Amino acid sequence: MLASIRRVNPALIMLLVLLVGIAILSPLYRTPAGMMSLLQRAAPLVILTCGQAFVLISGGFDLAQGSLVTLVVIACALITGGDSALTTEAIGIAFGLGLLVGAVNGFVVSYLKVPSIIATLGALLSVKGAAMMWSGGAPQGYLPDNLRMFGRMVIRPVPIIGGLPVAVIVLLAVVALLAFLLHSTQYGKLLTMIGDNPRAAELSGAPVRMIRFAAFVISSLAAVVAGILLGGFSGVSVDVGTGLELQGTSAAVIGGIVLLGGRGSIFGAACGALSLYALFTFLNLIGFPEPMRVAVQGIILIVAAAITSRRQMTN
Repeated sequence: MLASIRRVNPALIMLLVLLVGIAILSPLYRTPAGMMSLLQRAAPLVILTCGQAFVLISGGFDLAQGSLVTLVVIACALITGGDSALTTEAIGIAFGLGLLVGAVNGFVVSYLKVPSIIATLGALLSVKGAAMMWSGGAPQGYLPDNLRMFGRMVIRPVPIIGGLPVAVIVLLAVVALLAFLLHSTQYGKLLTMIGDNPRAAELSGAPVRMIRFAAFVISSLAAVVAGILLGGFSGVSVDVGTGLELQGTSAAVIGGIVLLGGRGSIFGAACGALSLYALFTFLNLIGFPEPMRVAVQGIILIVAAAITSRRQMTN
């Protein structure tokens, strides 16, 4: 019995406890509609974290996700200018930008052998700078309704739950796809092996460089999806992606992904992201000062990393 409890992901327990606390504090979250609203707002962070999981499991870091989210929102606003006829073009360009950023990061890390934390820190600054130059340092343009629907639209009526946000549908589809890719394909098995022991993987003939390259591309494309959802829900802002890369990393560690690579799951990453967002919601409900949220996030990151390391040592 005790062994079975130990195998349960701590992030899942943390999530359930937080959801109970939130439901006690606010009657809204005692309803299916309230829970759907929570999922809708958490969807970008969950998708971002699941993308980050691929890079973390490979033994690297992707610090460029947040700035890429900002670039995506700004790009979509400036390209469309509120014109719904340009939405498809804007989304296509956004994914093109994500592919480019992921490919550059993957190439620099995998082929030029630059440490990922340095390479993606440089990308963070470069992408953020590009977004600021493009926008002139201030929000410009606005997103058309057919693009904002990804973050805001709710399908009604839906039996039992009342309404189903489009963002939740996107969340389920993306998480299912990433879970399949990581846990049910040869690529996912090789990625985990590379994160655990890159030298052994290379000696066994695994295409280490290409596998790591692809991980950064996946992470960047996940950031694009998160950016589209965030833009749809919150609108245009030059700060929309600020700090998201650290939230994604924190959430992944909370979900049991080992920072040095080789261990982790999409289920754990999703639970970690939902737990972190639920924690932020709980702190808001009790009137916790917003600036202190960053400090709490840092403490949780350290504690989660320590618990994960101890669990690995005892296994």
